[in-house]
Amino acid sequence: MKKLLRRLTYILFLGIVAFVLPLGCNRSSYHNATSLTPPAKDCRVIEHTMGETCVPKNPKRLVTISQVTLGSTLVLDIKPIGSTSDGWQDNLPDYLKNKTEGIQKIGTQYEPNLERILRLKPDLILGWENVKAIYPRLSQISPTALVKWKGSLSWREHFNFVAEALGKKEAAQQAWNNYYQRIEELKIALGNQYKDKTISVIHIYGWDIMSTAKNSFIGSILNDVGLQRPKAQDVITPSGLTKNISEEKLEELDGDILFITTFNDSDKANFEQLQQKPLWKRLKAFQQGHIYFVDGLSWVGSNLIAADAVIDDLFKYLVNTP
Repeated sequence: MKKLLRRLTYILFLGIVAFVLPLGCNRSSYHNATSLTPPAKDCRVIEHTMGETCVPKNPKRLVTISQVTLGSTLVLDIKPIGSTSDGWQDNLPDYLKNKTEGIQKIGTQYEPNLERILRLKPDLILGWENVKAIYPRLSQISPTALVKWKGSLSWREHFNFVAEALGKKEAAQQAWNNYYQRIEELKIALGNQYKDKTISVIHIYGWDIMSTAKNSFIGSILNDVGLQRPKAQDVITPSGLTKNISEEKLEELDGDILFITTFNDSDKANFEQLQQKPLWKRLKAFQQGHIYFVDGLSWVGSNLIAADAVIDDLFKYLVNTP
């Protein structure tokens, strides 16, 4: 009953905002007299998926909508005052470590809480286009820029957009230099020992079993390192994920190395049952003891902090594990 009341209250709030604030979404989002925040005295115009917005050159009260946007701002040493959770869990992800201390939670990245955002009085809102339905309301709270999101395959473009919006192109270039330096260090450490071996990555979502394509976030990292993928994963797909794999086709998951991600206790319990299947025990990775569990949120994180965590895991399991 409490959950229902909260939901009704949220819907009522959206309705009030829609009534009070103009809903016209101009192609140019310069703030006018109807804005809840005064226009920035020093701003610059950027283009984004909803048109153009004049964003402050030095935002002090940034709010981010989506985990990938949050991670991208933190890479640039800019800490938002508020951000959304990923939708899988209420808290911000562990792989961001102590970087998120003090950041206020403003709902999920699929359903941000407008009331909480309003209370924070942001001077800039950055996020992904998944929330474009409420863009008119967001842009009346503060200058708002949303970027296209084509799944994890667009993670590089998303980061570069955030850097442009925040005027941090030099810091972004330094972050990319660090990423490619770590990639080179990993390649040197691996040598040729995985030249003829395949690396499989699968995600357990409830009862679904999915693997990552070569154009996914994790697929692009493995490709940069020069690691090979199983045939079923050495493909390009619109979402960066392969189709759901049935238990009868578990051989499509196989590789010399198998990395597995889960996102909650229910996923882990489902995987425990999967391990009891006879077909699972026929997998080469299982028979050779090369199955490794890694943090799901970092391996789908789609930002350079997550990429750093993935590289740490690759060092741990491919270089330092006997």
